[in-house]
Amino acid sequence: MTPERMMDDFSIADVITEELIQLEMKAKTKEEAIYELTHLLKVHGDISDEKDFAADVFLRESEGLTGIGNSIAIPHGKSDSVIKTSLVVGKTKKPIEWESLDNQPVQVIILFAVRNTDANTMHIKLLQKVAMLLADEDFIENMVQAQTKAEVMELLSTDPTEDEE
Repeated sequence: MTPERMMDDFSIADVITEELIQLEMKAKTKEEAIYELTHLLKVHGDISDEKDFAADVFLRESEGLTGIGNSIAIPHGKSDSVIKTSLVVGKTKKPIEWESLDNQPVQVIILFAVRNTDANTMHIKLLQKVAMLLADEDFIENMVQAQTKAEVMELLSTDPTEDEE
């Protein structure tokens, strides 16, 4: 199978499991949120070093906004510490301050952990798929309202191209 064909078959469900969803984050700040989700990746075995990975995420944060509006942030790190390219999703109990396009706090954080060797292909595919989902206002509302890990998984597993005519 060619890499292009493999990417056509690629699904967000390939890089996330229910173990990588935290519905009631304790974090009260952006920094705490990134560390909390980084720890989840470490426990799950997707990264080798929490400190190094978090440093790579904070480096990327310093380069531009990852708060995309509508209560959602998509921080990401390309790192040698990443063992398996993954997504981890967190929802905060209360909105937290985050530099965002609409200057509003966030409540849903989708953290991308990308292996440096996957950086060109997988990272772009992941961003494309998530961006397509986030372009749908119903998806955003459902994500913010989701109460269970199964709901979050179902939302993320939706193929954003299926509804196109």
